[in-house]
Amino acid sequence: MAEKQIKGGDAGAAVAVDDPGTLRNVALVGPSGSGKTTLTEALLVASGTVSRAGSVVEGTTVCDHDPAAVRQQRSVGLAVAPVLFRDVKINLIDTPGYADFVGELRAGLRAADAALFVVSAGEGVDPATVALWEECAQVGMPRAVLVSRLDHARADVAGEIAACRDAFGAGVLPLYLPASGQRRGLIGLITQRFFDYSNGYPPTVSDPDPADLERLADARNELIEGIIAESEDESLMDRYLAGEEISEETLITDLETAVARGSFHPVIPVCAETGVGLAEVLDGIARACPSPLEHPVPLAASPEGIPHQRLAPDPAGPLAAEVVRTAVDSYVGRVSLVRVFSGTLRPERSVHVSGHGLAERGHADHDADERVAHLYSPLGASLREVPYCVAGDLCALTKIGTAETGDTLSDPDDPLLIEPWAMPEPLLPVAVVAKTRSDEDALARNLSRLVAGDPTLRLERNAETGQLVLWCMGEAHADVVLSRLRAGGADVGTEPVRTPLRATFAGKASGHGRHVKQSGGHGQYAVCDIEVEPLERGAGIEFVDRVVGGAVPHQFIPSVEKGVRAQLQRGLSDGHPVVDVRVTLYDGKAHSVDSSDAAFQTAGALAIKDAAAKTHIVLLEPLDEVEVRLPDEYLGAVLGDLSSRRGRVLGTESAPGGMTIIRAEVPATELLRYATDLRSLASGTASFTRRHVRYDPMPESLAAR
Repeated sequence: MAEKQIKGGDAGAAVAVDDPGTLRNVALVGPSGSGKTTLTEALLVASGTVSRAGSVVEGTTVCDHDPAAVRQQRSVGLAVAPVLFRDVKINLIDTPGYADFVGELRAGLRAADAALFVVSAGEGVDPATVALWEECAQVGMPRAVLVSRLDHARADVAGEIAACRDAFGAGVLPLYLPASGQRRGLIGLITQRFFDYSNGYPPTVSDPDPADLERLADARNELIEGIIAESEDESLMDRYLAGEEISEETLITDLETAVARGSFHPVIPVCAETGVGLAEVLDGIARACPSPLEHPVPLAASPEGIPHQRLAPDPAGPLAAEVVRTAVDSYVGRVSLVRVFSGTLRPERSVHVSGHGLAERGHADHDADERVAHLYSPLGASLREVPYCVAGDLCALTKIGTAETGDTLSDPDDPLLIEPWAMPEPLLPVAVVAKTRSDEDALARNLSRLVAGDPTLRLERNAETGQLVLWCMGEAHADVVLSRLRAGGADVGTEPVRTPLRATFAGKASGHGRHVKQSGGHGQYAVCDIEVEPLERGAGIEFVDRVVGGAVPHQFIPSVEKGVRAQLQRGLSDGHPVVDVRVTLYDGKAHSVDSSDAAFQTAGALAIKDAAAKTHIVLLEPLDEVEVRLPDEYLGAVLGDLSSRRGRVLGTESAPGGMTIIRAEVPATELLRYATDLRSLASGTASFTRRHVRYDPMPESLAAR
């Protein structure tokens, strides 16, 4: 990371890159409010990509162009903003920081080759950011830290760096530190030069105050020792300890290697408002962040599951690209943001679109050949046409009708399916209803578009309650989904989510069904006697024929069973299906002329109702097995909350990284808002999964309500 003065080029125009080595794809990640979007805006201005910085408050930034982002005053989706710097194209990927939009964040990490963690000076490091750091560490993604908002009244750069080291590890060390007093700028710890931003960006370079050099001597020594410890030259440490002055060139080369390898994490203070640190950030990205040539390509296979040879980021290789985000523009329709991993994507060519493995979320497996008309370089919502897109670069496609987020684009003669990234499970249900019949068509049309673009959204039509349920990541996510539905012309509202219940018999009871009717000379005659008894949970419905002497003719016994099962499915007075009972037909009467299939079906249904009136009917509620993963410090609070939800803890076990896993059985009716409540209890650091296990009797006090 050489500390030189930056000169912006003609970065405002879209550029097609030929060499993947001149590309840098970096995702800006961090908590909501840390200043990622504002920093991206400042970097766009510094590089000459845009002439004037937009405002998050006013909704004029390049990246937060979505109306929902403007309304919520925070990013709700990832956005790409390319800049040119010293013949390097840097794709800045601005990601949301709020937990509801973790799906967009993970898509941004999929498109990136390095992550820049943006933390606000003086705010500390929240647990959710630590969890994200560990997630990046597991996949070996290179990381750096940007301490932002230096102009904040409570800004404490030294304290924030210390907090980052405590949270992220000893490999986090500053490359620059602020000058003392009223001097606005940074001092490079390696070069010991002062980068003066008193007149804004770009900085002027001069010698620092000797007092600052003395003040920062310990920080400089620690940085040099940290870099040498990562060096592949084993003699370097001995030479340093012997008093030899290690050259700047050697230190910078080893630093860049360690950063790209993901074993060293530099810290750069930066302020979007004053411009301090913008030059150092751009320089650090261009020199130390890895190019696509240094980042492994995800595994790929044929759509039939046959493994493909390992792909490389070679523009001349087989085409393999992935849709990392899908949006719908009111003018151009569906827009697909694509990361090309191998080969070169060109316009006026056909591509094979393949998507598999998300059928449970409403994304049916699909394969189709489509023609790419145009390629664009995205700048937020703006699309600038380019002639091609090589391996390692990002581009946007329009009017690829079958492409959904997570789909693979490949050569029709060599179709591929790239291994998908981990998708978070949506666990907050929201029941939506169209206000009028004319809104139903618009609702269906807009829902299909939303589901195609958002793999964290699951659409479900509950066959029992009849409700249309959207499973979302949280309230903010649900708000965005509903606003997009309404923007598409569907006037929709919400209603309380109804949990499907069941019913069963508490004890044995007999029932008499008599259907005798005379009408227009044609009678209906059927009589049957049954006995109903409860079975164990999950046994289903059994029908037993114990008629003797032909009291019910053999041909009408299936009719009685059909009527019985239909009535049990319809439910009794409360409408809940009746389950786990044995129904025994033991007697009845028939007429030689007036008996019929329909008559005995009716008699069977009447017999069930009669038996139900003679005993107690028990309501059954669905029981889910919940697995909660959380930091140890929140264990007590979460266990207490599960108990308040009538949960029964099955056990706990320790997990790596100071985490605990709780397994419990909890009624589904108590989990409708658990996704939101758990996030509040554990400061956004906990996650959970759920699966249905069985139905259990509901407490009488609740059943009565």
